[in-house]
Amino acid sequence: MGRADGGESMAETLSTFSLKPGDAAPEFELPAADGALQSLTGARGEKGTLVFFACNHCPYVVMLADAIASIANDLADKGIATVAISSNDVENYPQDSPELMASFAKEHGWEFPYLYDESQDVAKAYGAACTPDFFLFDSVGNLYYAGQFDDSRPKNGRQPDGADLMAAVADMLAGRSAPERQLPSSGCNIKWKPGNEPAYFG
Repeated sequence: MGRADGGESMAETLSTFSLKPGDAAPEFELPAADGALQSLTGARGEKGTLVFFACNHCPYVVMLADAIASIANDLADKGIATVAISSNDVENYPQDSPELMASFAKEHGWEFPYLYDESQDVAKAYGAACTPDFFLFDSVGNLYYAGQFDDSRPKNGRQPDGADLMAAVADMLAGRSAPERQLPSSGCNIKWKPGNEPAYFG
């Protein structure tokens, strides 16, 4: 697994795929920037739910943010809800604070919940390793796809279109088996609090 250096490095961290297709989505109840609590159960869509880990400052998230907003609207029309979660250590990375999460979401047109995982327990439960890290669950809450949004990267010149994620969505809605080839998400490592790094990190 690659590892970013903890700062603004463009080195990539790859998702660890701790959850496997068919695993149940770990439940959570987390606050949004305004303090309102949102549970996974309350956020689920009729046809599925996309949970992804994000933050405000990561170049990979910034690059995808507008495309994610557009695709989340498309998913909503298909009955699939979207939830974003930030688990970064805001003491050492204040640019990811909940107050700035609200303005980031507004700037990029995120109309779905953007929640703050202060304890970092939810990130650990999902096996999230990087920002962004995507997890698509089916209508009964079982993991269908854990993988990259698409093959765009900040330095490769490709425009984000969500091709990999949307192909998985199409297969899921068509009742096909989960794709065997699921390329891991790439991004900056989640900024773990000192001493709180999970066993799968590093």
